[in-house]
Amino acid sequence: MSAAEAHLAEAGGPVRPSGLLDVLGVASVVLDVEGRVVLWSPQAEELFGYSAREALGQYAARLMVHDEHVALVRKLFADVMATGQSWAGAFPIRVKDGGTRLVEFRNMRLMDDRGDVFALGLAADRSTVSRLEQDVALSERMVKQSPIGLAVLDTELRYVSVNAALVRMDGVPAEELIGRTPSEALPLLDFETVEGAARRVLETGCPLVDRATVGRTPADPDEDHAWSLSLYRLEDAMGRVLGVAASIVDITEQYRAGVEAEAARRRLALVADASARIGTTLDLDRTARELADVAVPELADIAAVDLLDAVVEGRRSTLGPAEPAMIRPLAIRAVPETDAVRAAAPPGERVRYAPDRLVTACVRTARPVVVPQVRDDDLDRIARSPEAAELLRRAGVHSYLAVPLIARGEVLGALDLERAGNPLPFDEDDVLLAGELAARAAVQIDNARWYQNARDTALTLQRSLLPGRPPVMTGLEVASRYQPAGAASEVGGDWFDVISLDDGRTALVVGDVMGSGIGAAATMGRLRTATATLASLGLDPAVLLRQLDKITPGLDHSIATCVYAVHDPRLGQCRIANAGHLPPVRIRAGQPPELLALPTGVPLGVGGVAFSTTTVDFAPGDRLVFYTDGLVETRRHSLDERLAALLALLEGPDRPLEEVCDLLLRTLHHPDNHDDVALLIARSLDPTTE
Repeated sequence: MSAAEAHLAEAGGPVRPSGLLDVLGVASVVLDVEGRVVLWSPQAEELFGYSAREALGQYAARLMVHDEHVALVRKLFADVMATGQSWAGAFPIRVKDGGTRLVEFRNMRLMDDRGDVFALGLAADRSTVSRLEQDVALSERMVKQSPIGLAVLDTELRYVSVNAALVRMDGVPAEELIGRTPSEALPLLDFETVEGAARRVLETGCPLVDRATVGRTPADPDEDHAWSLSLYRLEDAMGRVLGVAASIVDITEQYRAGVEAEAARRRLALVADASARIGTTLDLDRTARELADVAVPELADIAAVDLLDAVVEGRRSTLGPAEPAMIRPLAIRAVPETDAVRAAAPPGERVRYAPDRLVTACVRTARPVVVPQVRDDDLDRIARSPEAAELLRRAGVHSYLAVPLIARGEVLGALDLERAGNPLPFDEDDVLLAGELAARAAVQIDNARWYQNARDTALTLQRSLLPGRPPVMTGLEVASRYQPAGAASEVGGDWFDVISLDDGRTALVVGDVMGSGIGAAATMGRLRTATATLASLGLDPAVLLRQLDKITPGLDHSIATCVYAVHDPRLGQCRIANAGHLPPVRIRAGQPPELLALPTGVPLGVGGVAFSTTTVDFAPGDRLVFYTDGLVETRRHSLDERLAALLALLEGPDRPLEEVCDLLLRTLHHPDNHDDVALLIARSLDPTTE
């Protein structure tokens, strides 16, 4: 609307036509008192077919009415002129081409300033009028009865009209909507983007179809609803923009179904992710960290994996109603890092949770505990101490969930979940998802727990069977190391020993029982005992190995390799026999390290092959390095490459033996090598300087 039109509109003056009369094509005809045509509009020419030249001055009844209707028309004309009352109705008119057209009339008497009387007839094609009437009736009926919310907004995006369906959706009476913008009438909804889209529709004429929006209205202020919104620009017959028509369809059910489907997809994805990421090793702490990593941030902002202390130690644990829970946290994860992390006990530390604590209730009852909206007094039952409760309060923890970790019918501990940054409270879907994660992870945690207990038992047994710090020997300085296998494998049967013999001699032994676990450790202990017993008899190294070979088949793990050496400081020699073991390294001053060329022999327990003894010089300052294959063997390198690396590390200036042990283990023993290592280094000393 132009400024002039706006001024005229405010003053009650004319504005641009709507175009509706143009659609109707209303014709105007004026007759004098005798019924002759004195005025004939262009629309009359189009409607009746007669030009103004042909119609002016003619009796209208003779020109436009069939003979059988002339009398009736004259009577109607006379009544209008005599009474001044208007007449309206449809009448068949004869048009110029001789045909008949049904025309809708409005006839009325006129009087000019001289008192002369005329008759005015307004006429329109009946079919056009009927079509418009049907369109209006249909539109009105559809708008009123449609289940779709419908509204018309003007060019300022103010409500002009709304239907009953929209009133029901909004929960606002129609009279409170009219004249206001959507954002004014419905402040609970975010209409900023929608109104921006409506302005673009006004400017471009391009409709907006099926725009989804979610929010709340006074009709249901406590629940989110979803609607599909479509906007169309309205124009009149002259092309003037009238405003925007809006249709709103309630798609809440489809929206909720979609949300549920997406939640289900997310749950499946998280469970699948958990299956792939949890339990990659049999390390208990790592398995717990993997569970916490999966839970954060998809399910919670803070996750802690807590095990009952008795369970970690391999004992079953049942709690009575008044008993506290002794818990050992294994892992905690938070994104982002908050004060809530400091509220939890450090991983590995034993913590006492009082009987009224929620995690205690969870492990005691083996049921989830959920607090959707955490209050201050809830924090006191979640945290381990008042100080921890204050840290949780400062971190903004507002929702809490604990689910038990249950495997093979035993409660192992709990998965504790908290939300601070995520504004949504834990709901039933979250409880189900957390329970699924906990159930899958609990089996992996239980496997790691039993594996660790078995490994610790085997390792304890093995260490108990190995010698302690090597004793001070005549003419020798000795250093040793035992390195158990990585966490992903069991302990093995590697061993070493230093045995004092008569006449100042010393026996040096390194061996490796094939296999792993408690059985291998037990076999190793029996072989070590037998070796020490036979060594006390002063047997030649080859004879001693032959005796060990005889008893080995009777052991559980009946194959073992071994190197047995006897050092005689008076002769400056070592007598060595080898039973299928890797050769020792001799290091002499001024010479490169060398692998001793010993007859390899066969492992103990094979039988049928004689062992031989080799005598090598071992002067003061010389060093011998004995080791098991776990030090040098890898899957990616050949044995020759690894032995060359061993010799390269041993080359160079003389260093303390303890230093050399640490260097070899640190450099050569790969973390992925699932084998233990026994290492023994001896240096010959000058007996006269001891």
